[in-house]
Amino acid sequence: MNHLCAIVPSFNHCETIGGVIGELRRAGLPVIVVDDGSDEPARTALASLPSSDGGVTVHRLDTNQGKGGAVMAGLRAASAAGFTHALQVDADGQHDLSALNLLIAAQLRHPQATVCGNPVYDASAPMGRRIGRRITRFWVAVETLSLRMPDTMCGFRIYPLAPMMALLSRVRLGTRMDFDIEVLVRLAWSGIPIATVPVMVRYPDGNSSNFKMLYDNCRISWMHTRLVVQLPLKLPGLLLRGVTVLEYTGRGSNDD
Repeated sequence: MNHLCAIVPSFNHCETIGGVIGELRRAGLPVIVVDDGSDEPARTALASLPSSDGGVTVHRLDTNQGKGGAVMAGLRAASAAGFTHALQVDADGQHDLSALNLLIAAQLRHPQATVCGNPVYDASAPMGRRIGRRITRFWVAVETLSLRMPDTMCGFRIYPLAPMMALLSRVRLGTRMDFDIEVLVRLAWSGIPIATVPVMVRYPDGNSSNFKMLYDNCRISWMHTRLVVQLPLKLPGLLLRGVTVLEYTGRGSNDD
């Protein structure tokens, strides 16, 4: 039986998270909110979110761990609760949740795969972020020997929890904005298929991003350095089996 929940990491996102949770609950998903050490008034607002039916739970981290740390806490909580798969979605409303049903359909068709939103940006995307994503796509292609890898900086995705828990038990992953990239590269190295779904990504007016341009870009650069250094050890597996990337559109024509 398939058990899917949603994980929403949040740091001081009290104005937008209610709408995100509402969409997830309308889709029938139990929601695990991870309060990543938010300040007031967000702390109190997030603490008030749990629902009487248990459909929304909140895990509070006393100190800020970073996006990756919060997601990993949510993944462990989801696994302990008996879920087999977990959807990761941002709390700031950046991800287009109208694509949620398509992600779920892809996950049901490919339960062993990590299902990733492959972003389509509108004019609201800052140029600096676009350039950074292009650079990361180049390095991810080098690290996986694949030009088909999706944009690994998009954190709208569904993980199969068994291989995720195995990965978390043996590798220390980046705990901040480097997490989204590193975890997909390492899952690809482990032979986990990746299914991609096109999704719109927007940067709403007043959007409060926790991305720190200098600090997070330095962490991401160091992460790529570590992955490239480790790449020779992964080459036999990559050359033997390659990386499986499935393009899922819901129409079946590209689902191979």
